[in-house]
Amino acid sequence: MKGYTKPLLIIFFVLLADQVLKTWIKTNMYLGQEFKIIGNWFIIHFTENNGMAFGLEFGGEFGKLSLSLFRIAAVAGIGYALHYLIQRKYHRGLILNVALIFSGAVGNIIDSVFYGKIYGYEGWFHGRVVDMFYFPILQGNFPSWVPIWGGEDFVFFRPVFNIADAAISVGVVIILIYQKTYFKEEVKEEIGPNNEMVED
Repeated sequence: MKGYTKPLLIIFFVLLADQVLKTWIKTNMYLGQEFKIIGNWFIIHFTENNGMAFGLEFGGEFGKLSLSLFRIAAVAGIGYALHYLIQRKYHRGLILNVALIFSGAVGNIIDSVFYGKIYGYEGWFHGRVVDMFYFPILQGNFPSWVPIWGGEDFVFFRPVFNIADAAISVGVVIILIYQKTYFKEEVKEEIGPNNEMVED
């Protein structure tokens, strides 16, 4: 189990926090209900989506089932990759961030696979993902001269998301920021003609 402890703890605590909060939201709020945490900047807003992270859609019954199955396959791949990285002792930061991504993906799969059946509104694999964090930090109107969106309202940040989405996003962003460190090529050493170590 050496090397697995911290990744497993991350996965456990992210899943625990994600599912406890989703369950509380689902059982104590009605769809569309919201309350303000910090003025108009940080709002708990209960919404559900049939699609991907941050409310993106992948429509229709077939689309929903396909997305659920794709998520399961993706999680299996990420889980294998995490095991591979741990076994080969890759950079600890990379391993922990892949664990974050894995835990977030599993958190949303639980919603998709089980929530429809648990809460009685759909069958297996047709559940809706519960979202609640809403940060409309900036609100206003696009100037009329802006192409396409001129005169329309804008909100930043518009998508409503959950802990699982946040875990995935944080993991991906940190990997992108530190990719040179995480994927640094190992310097190969060879024995020179005079039994000296030489680098490629």
